[in-house]
Amino acid sequence: MEIASAPGKRAATRDTILDHAYALARNDGLEGLSIGALATDVGMSKSGVFAHFGSREELQLAVLDLGARRFMANVLLPALKQPRGLPRLRAIVANWFAWARKNQSGCVLLSAASEYDGRDGALHDAVVAQQAGWRVELQKAIAQAVAEGHLHADTDTAQLAFEIYALLLGLHHDGGLFGYDEAQRHTAAAFERLWRSWQP
Repeated sequence: MEIASAPGKRAATRDTILDHAYALARNDGLEGLSIGALATDVGMSKSGVFAHFGSREELQLAVLDLGARRFMANVLLPALKQPRGLPRLRAIVANWFAWARKNQSGCVLLSAASEYDGRDGALHDAVVAQQAGWRVELQKAIAQAVAEGHLHADTDTAQLAFEIYALLLGLHHDGGLFGYDEAQRHTAAAFERLWRSWQP
């Protein structure tokens, strides 16, 4: 019984460390993650943390992956319950609005994009892969909206995905600086114009 429970306990400890690391990264970014501060936060020794994550970079990559999984679980997956086409695309955007409100104090994914955009290495590559994968999901939803006749037949899916992404970046940016409600109002109005501009 003890042998069987050990892996489960280890996984639970790792998840606890990761949750605390994610919370720290929301405020300080992935570059601000400190093994010492994290160990203090979870009430462990540095060697205890290192037993679960062999290096600071491994920890940072795990936090980035956790952020991506949480983003998809909150933004994309609930939207898949909506009918294919513009209703689903609108649901993705609405869920992204909610994500932006929830993460006003800091979004790990966006801070990582600015931290590693000009660097080389595993973290840069992971950020690029995560962001590129999200663009693919957006383009897929846009293509479905085209197929359903909700958007113009010659809609450039890459261009519209870029425009959606750019508006949500504006929401994150202005929400933190000027207050979420005002930023949401401006962004929602911009989205209504955007949808109309691409509709048949």
